[in-house]
Order: sequence, then C-alpha cells, then structure tokens
Amino acid sequence: MHLMTPIKNTVAVLIIAGAVVWALDILQLLALSVYKEQYMSFALGLTLAAIYLPAETEPQTDRTFGWWFGVVAAIAGFVTCGYLAVMYPVLLPTMIIKPMPAVICGAILIPLMVEALRRVAGLTLCLILVAFLFMGLFAHYLPGLLEGRQVRPGRLISYLMIDPNGILGLPLLVTSTIVVSFVLFGNILNVAGGGAFFTDLSLAAMGRFRGGTAKIAIAASALFGSVSGSAVANVASTGVITIPMMKKSGYSPSDASAIEASASTGGQLLPPVMGAVAFLMAEFLNVPYAEVALAALIPGLLYYTCLFIQADLLAARNGITALKSADLPRAMRVLAKGGHYIIPFAVLVTGLFKYNLEAERAVAYATAVTLFLGALRSYGPTRLTLRGVFHAVVSGGRTVADIIIIGACAGAIIGVLNITAVSFGLTLQLVSIGESSLILLLITAAILSIIMGMGLPTLGVYLLLATLTAPSLVELGLTPISAHMFIFFFGMMSLITPPIAVAAFAAANIGGAPPMKVGWKAVQFSWPAFVLPFLFVYSPSLLMMGDPWRIVVAVATAVLGVALISSGLVGYASRRLLGWERMIAVLAGACFLLPDDATTYGIWINLAGLPLVAVIALRLVLARDIPGLDPDDTTINAT
Repeated sequence: MHLMTPIKNTVAVLIIAGAVVWALDILQLLALSVYKEQYMSFALGLTLAAIYLPAETEPQTDRTFGWWFGVVAAIAGFVTCGYLAVMYPVLLPTMIIKPMPAVICGAILIPLMVEALRRVAGLTLCLILVAFLFMGLFAHYLPGLLEGRQVRPGRLISYLMIDPNGILGLPLLVTSTIVVSFVLFGNILNVAGGGAFFTDLSLAAMGRFRGGTAKIAIAASALFGSVSGSAVANVASTGVITIPMMKKSGYSPSDASAIEASASTGGQLLPPVMGAVAFLMAEFLNVPYAEVALAALIPGLLYYTCLFIQADLLAARNGITALKSADLPRAMRVLAKGGHYIIPFAVLVTGLFKYNLEAERAVAYATAVTLFLGALRSYGPTRLTLRGVFHAVVSGGRTVADIIIIGACAGAIIGVLNITAVSFGLTLQLVSIGESSLILLLITAAILSIIMGMGLPTLGVYLLLATLTAPSLVELGLTPISAHMFIFFFGMMSLITPPIAVAAFAAANIGGAPPMKVGWKAVQFSWPAFVLPFLFVYSPSLLMMGDPWRIVVAVATAVLGVALISSGLVGYASRRLLGWERMIAVLAGACFLLPDDATTYGIWINLAGLPLVAVIALRLVLARDIPGLDPDDTTINAT
C-alpha cells in the first residue's frame, strides 16, 4: 500500500502536466500533430488510475472490492485509454465498418467509469448514468414523444467511445483542460500565501463594521468560491475559519453556517471565473467568454449585495458590534506585504478580456506569475517552497480527477441522447408544456434543475442541465444565454436546498448546527438566486443586454428591491419591524425588483412601490413616539 501512494501521486502530477502541455500548445511547438480526442483519452486513462489506485490515506469505504481490484482497474483503464489514444486516428474513420476494437475498449472502460463515478460522486449520479446507458438500448420502447430510435449495443458502445459527441466530447475537453488549469491556479495561489492575504484583506476591510465577521466570510468565500469550482470544497476550506469567527462575534451557529454556505455557493455565480463553468457555458453557446461573464455580472453582484445587507441587518438586530481595532490588521500594511497577489488576477482578467486568450492559456500565465511572485516574496509565515508546490500539484491532480470523470460521464449521457434522438423528444415534451404557459415551463425547469442537481458537483450540475433542460427553453424563444444562465442558477441552488443540500450540510457540520435548519436558512439568505432567473428571462437588461440607460435603471431599482425584501425577511430596518411592516417591506421590494421592461405594466408596478416605501419610512421616523418600538431598546434588539 505504501508503494501505491507515490505512484498515485505521480499520476496526479501527470494529469496536471498533461493539461499544462495542452494549454500552452507545447505539442505544436514540437511539431507533433495530435487530435484533441487523443489527449482526452490520455487524460481519462490517468484519471481512472488516480481514482482506482489505493493509498494508505484513503478510507476503507473507497476500496469496495479490495486494494487488488483498484490496482487491476487502474492498469486496465490506463492501458485501454492508452490504446485508444494511440489508435484513435485509425479507429475514427473505421468506426462503422470495423467497430470491434472500439466495442472492446468500451466494454472495459464504461463499467470502470460507472464505478469510478460512484466512488467520487456518490450513488445518485451513478444511477443516473446507468439509467441513461440502459435507455440507449431501449429508447425505442419509450412512450409518446420520448420514443427514440433503436440502437444496437455494439453501435452504441462504439459511438460513445469514438464519436466526438460521446465520452471524448466537449465536457471532458473542458474539464481536462480549463478546470484543471483553474484548480492548479487556486492551489498554487493558496500555498504561495494568497489565501492568507485575501483573508486578511477582507478582515481589514470589513472588520470595523457591525457584523464584520459575516462580511469577512462573504467577501472571502466569494473570491475563493469563484476560483475553486466547488462550493463544498470552499465551505470546507474557508468555513473552518469564518464560521467559528462569526459564532464568536454573536451570530448563531445556524446563521453563521448558512451565511458561509450561501457565500461559498454564490461564488460560482460571480465573474470573472465562476468556478470555470463560465468557460464551459461559452463553449456550449459558441460565444466569447467575455459575453458570459458580462451576463453574469449583475445577477452575481445583486446576490452578494443581498448577502451583505442581510448580514448587516442581522448584526443590527442582534446587537453584534464591530471587531476591536486592536484585533484587525491594517489594510495598508496588508496591501504592502501581499499586494503582489493581485497581479495574477490582473494577468488573468487582461488575458481573457483584452487579448481574448483561451481560458486555459490565460490561467496558465496567471499561475506562472503566481509562482514567480511567490518565490520572490512571501506573505507572513507562508513561504512558497518546492515541497509546497509539489503538494499543491498533487492535491490539484487528485481533485480534478473527480471532476474529469464527471465530465466523461456527462459526455456519455450526451452521446446517448444524441444517438437515440431522445433529446429531441424531451425538448418537444417540455415545449408542449411551455406552449400553454411559459411561466409554467420555467417553474418546471427550475424544479427539475434543483432535483437533478441535488448532491452533484458544480460542473456535473451544469452539464446535465445544459443537455436536458436548456434546449427546450431556447426552443420557446429564450435567448440561449438566458436559458443557460437560468438552469445554471437553479442547478447551483440545489447545493443549499434541502433535503440534499450538500454545501449547507458541510457548513452545518463545521458550525455544529442542525443541518436541515442551516439548509432552510441558506435558502432564505440566497433568495435572489431563486428569483432573479425568472426576471432576467423576461428582462435581458439584467444580463447586460439592451439599452444602457434601461440597464442602469433596472440595476438601480433591483438594488432597492433587494434591500427592501431583505429588510422584510430579517425583520429589521432601523429598528425591529412588526409583522405587517415586514409584509409591506417585502411587497414594496417586489415592486421595485421587477424591471420596468419585464412586462407592459412594469413601470407602473415600480411606481406602486413608492407609497409602500413611504409608509415604512414614516413608521421608522415616528418609531420613538410608538410605545415598545424604541430603536435603542436593548430588549427589542436582542429579540
């Protein structure tokens, strides 16, 4: 077993090295012509080896069939994928007339992929994959519009293994290149001291305000959640610091855990990185990455504006004060010691937006800059060493192995839908719902997105929904980007929505709070993510599309709406709100949240919110004259 660990570490390093070589076009520089499918086969072989090879640090539950099975499976997977990588130029043109080599490869690899998926993503996604594979064989028995064409087993397997629309398709390409590159960037930045720098910077910026600990958690989790690509991983990494800090300042365990879960999940909705999903979305839509990032900007900012407002109001309601100045780092001192860690992000954004570089190439440059700066200058006790870099690479390789296998399995699902034509039937079925009512279709799609996304990693959520749900929305007239943003938002919210709210449950475990209570509180804190998708479907202005003046007005009214609804949900403004006042605040916020171009009567709905705001404002002004509503009453503030 001790021998397996260094081998497994070597495989993890090779996964990272392969992605770097591909990102920087080193093969082309060496005058080597390689199909992208050959590279993906190589990456898939290494991934299967990384998942199956046993190590002494793994729990026994990961060795279901014993260590010997892991070794055999790793060798079988790597050798088969190696054969596929070498022979792909020969197998592709002969896929139909001589399918047997591809069938043999598939007979070995597909079962290995199913078991690997079970190990890394759990039983739910594994069962979904198995169900789709069986559907590929029996699609012609499906009822009504869902009926697909009959496909022989050999034809199905060879198609999945060789065709660019199967396992070796877009999801595997993105996960094995872009996602790998971003995970490496995040790991290198962390071991170089960037993680400590950004945490201290958040502490210096937010600690002097009431509820500063929660605001620190929100800012830090937003940053790392965007880069990490995993809400659960972000909760686990930042939550161990932020949740105890919030509890110590006065937030309840459930509130602290819910805030961390909401902030970590929302990071993947926030440009510029968006957990690498933005780049996958750009590939699906065949649009520049910048277009996706700009579309996500306003919804992402509104989401975090809401979190900040709710954290502030909770602090005011519960009497949570600012941190002591003596406990806070000085912002200028933090910037002086670690400001160089901002440069890699500047390189990344410049490469993406100004020079239109491929995402994997831009982040490779950012990683190289991080390594250079980390070697020159450290931050605090954290110093970049060769050992630290090695551990960052190994950790990154092991992490991305889980993501790559999900991408490969998503490709298998897409392949089944394509070859059986069931995707067209599913689209027609959903379109038939939408023909009677678009809002009914949107609600149906939202519920399906949450259900199908429960328990799945970020990329798995989006890949599944982009294949099954988004086409029907586009068919009914939604712009492709609004359709994909819609299902992405709801897919992400599945991570904090009970009963299977994995990000919320991870935070609850750290905070020592009831998991279900944390899940429902996280839903409350994250309410904009459940509302905004419906709004930007009807109002493209919230996606930075259309007239600039209309965009400005939509953002301004949306911010006011978010503030009012948040105040109503928390039950506090300048004092504790009564029940009916909370209802009026929520109603007024709903009036302002609706963009004026969403409906014919949008402007009148906005104006209807003005008298409601006036009522709330008048009540707050007169609060001191109403018995029992003194804003300085500590009993009320502590309620």
